[in-house]
Amino acid sequence: MLAYRPARLQRNPLQNAEGSAVCHLGRTQVLAGVKIDLATPFADRPEEGVLSTGAEFSPLGSHLFEPGPPRVEAIELARVVDRGIRSANMIDLSSLKVEGVTKVKAVYVDLWIMDHDGNLFDAAMLAAVAALANTRMPKMEGEKLVRGEYEGILPVSCLPVSCTFGMAGNTYLLDPTLDEEKGLEGRFTLSTTPEFVCAAQKTGWKGVTQKDIMEFVDISFKKGAELRRLIQQ
Repeated sequence: MLAYRPARLQRNPLQNAEGSAVCHLGRTQVLAGVKIDLATPFADRPEEGVLSTGAEFSPLGSHLFEPGPPRVEAIELARVVDRGIRSANMIDLSSLKVEGVTKVKAVYVDLWIMDHDGNLFDAAMLAAVAALANTRMPKMEGEKLVRGEYEGILPVSCLPVSCTFGMAGNTYLLDPTLDEEKGLEGRFTLSTTPEFVCAAQKTGWKGVTQKDIMEFVDISFKKGAELRRLIQQ
């Protein structure tokens, strides 16, 4: 109940992406692709680059998904992954500013659900962080990126991971499967670095006590170290 299903990462499966990874978590599979481009900086942060995360719930990934505009669940997934990466300061956005150029470098993270068998949050976070940790930076010539030529790897400061707990009655499940998620009364996701909790997300109507949260934090740090070793292999 407090153990993960077998997990593995496949790195750089996409030739045309600057970085990519597939996370296999049990029968759940999530593909993350990273593209580097130039973009106009946000008006309130002119000295910083851009980080943007999106998620695609294709009908190929589950009979529960339908074509059309992004689902609420897809938006939530993208935001949870984005918040974990951003709050951990995994990427120094100020380092993406290009001197002498009006635009900044932008990091676009796209998540695609290939097979949905539960716990998309942790699988998507693992895939995204693994992809970012292996992202190549395109070469700059003047005010343009040179596609196919690279000048180093995207610098990252840490490897944030998330741990998701399903809640039903007095029972708590780590890494719930799709069948288990159907019977849950709530879900709690914690994103951590080796040093601190960087983000949290609760869904469902079931409440959590302070004692529950502290137990989740302790478990997340312990399991987070295991997930990080998977990324570092």
